[in-house]
Amino acid sequence: MSVAERLVPGLGADEARVLDAALPAPRRIWPAIAWGILWGLSVVLLLATSAYLITRASLIIHILWLGWAIVAVRAFALGRAVFRYLRQLMGHDASFRQLAELRVDLLDRLIPLAPAGLRTTRRGDLLARLVDDVDELQFYPLRVVEPLVSSLAVAVLAVIGVGLVSWPAALTLLACLVAALLVATGAQLRIAGQADRAVAPLRSALSDRIHDTVTNLATLRAYGALDAQLAKVRDADAQLRRALVRRSIGEGIVTGTVTVFAGLATAGALFWGIEPTVRGELAPELLTLTALVPLALFEVFAQVPQAIAAWRRVRVSAQRVASAAPADVPAELPQEFEGGTELPDGPLDLELRGASVLWPGASEPVLDGLDLRIPAGSRLLVTGESGAGKTTFANALVRFLDYRGSYTIGGVEARELSPDAVRRGIGLIEQRAHLFDESIRQNLLFANTEATDAQLTAALERVGLGAWVRERGGLDAPVGERGTLVSGGQAQRIALARALLADFRVLILDEPTANVDPGRADALVADLLGAAAADRTVILISHTPVDPALVTATLRL
Repeated sequence: MSVAERLVPGLGADEARVLDAALPAPRRIWPAIAWGILWGLSVVLLLATSAYLITRASLIIHILWLGWAIVAVRAFALGRAVFRYLRQLMGHDASFRQLAELRVDLLDRLIPLAPAGLRTTRRGDLLARLVDDVDELQFYPLRVVEPLVSSLAVAVLAVIGVGLVSWPAALTLLACLVAALLVATGAQLRIAGQADRAVAPLRSALSDRIHDTVTNLATLRAYGALDAQLAKVRDADAQLRRALVRRSIGEGIVTGTVTVFAGLATAGALFWGIEPTVRGELAPELLTLTALVPLALFEVFAQVPQAIAAWRRVRVSAQRVASAAPADVPAELPQEFEGGTELPDGPLDLELRGASVLWPGASEPVLDGLDLRIPAGSRLLVTGESGAGKTTFANALVRFLDYRGSYTIGGVEARELSPDAVRRGIGLIEQRAHLFDESIRQNLLFANTEATDAQLTAALERVGLGAWVRERGGLDAPVGERGTLVSGGQAQRIALARALLADFRVLILDEPTANVDPGRADALVADLLGAAAADRTVILISHTPVDPALVTATLRL
């Protein structure tokens, strides 16, 4: 059982895992807690010794009797500033270091899910989970764990200290602390609890709509739909703003409630202390001390209801992060693992026997009982109506999706190979080949970081882009964000050049002519199929007719 599950019953396993990942190791978090306790004690003791000093100074004449109190006031004043700085420094250092580890862990868990397991998650929502929700988790150690531990420790010590002077005043202080916690937390939960839970999804919805607007700006403007889309963005922004205002109201009520009970604790200390002081049973300077300590203590204790409110926000973010990257990869997705059998050397034969493939969350397989043998060096054309399973077939071959039955690569069952090993031998160029917002050179170097300019140029020549690249100014020419500065056919050719540099032994082309003019489609297909070496297998997925002379076999799904 994880730490979070032991402390908070009812947490889900994935949620607890995320919270544990967001909590720094004890060697990192405990120094921040220790400095926090020292800061809280300095706050309380500064006001206590100041009250004692002022009252004592009004009762005696010689300053020598006040030396220790003067030194204590100066020490606690310096300690309040120094310990607060060290607390913030150590706490943020621990939290930020842990945040980096959490981001890496989250990406490690997302990699086995991409792309098949993320197809139901909108990009804006996923971006909000990766950025906003993960950022919110930094407040788990900073605004939940450390404030709770240090504030409660200081409160216990302060109540004990006041009890040594006046136990009725200590009991009153304790009652006010408990009442402030219950009232402030209850009021905050009633007013802002729903807003706390709604902020993260509303922020995600706003991010999603902004992402849709920015990425489809040209299309929205061309069809006159931009104003309607902007209205949706404004509506999402208004909903988020209302939730944030409700949350701020709750935080204000917490602050006001704590202030009221601090005053009540001070009044209670005076009520219990004035009569003993008049009778001479309690020194006046001690009466002042017990009356003013609650004011300082409640400044520290105010962090407790705020930490409880922060806990709700952190938990919502943890739930969203956990749902984006569960601990267990769904059965329909290939498991990532280290080691395993490596691909055999040389050309690869692919063979499927009784293979079935389904997408995560689907009840029925898209492909069922598929029997197929693809000899090395083949040029296979895969056709079929939209929805027939052509893209599913491609995703299964590169192990983005798991399969049932048998699928061997070079005589080795694909399940015995890690997905990374499969993808080192089998490459997929998707319908919309992704180009990074970099130069042509950098887009090619992603496939082979050690390739020379001569090798890059040779690969571009093989796909028919040599003259075009020279006209653009060479390899340093930019391609724009998502390839906006190149045509669809040029993007496909750049992606093919990248695949040639990676030296895939099996190359899958998914609808390479989807974004190309019909007049140029045949030339592009011929270039794509001809660029690969004769011993390399090429699987061409297309719903448009292809010259039969260019392929060696056809599979219709």
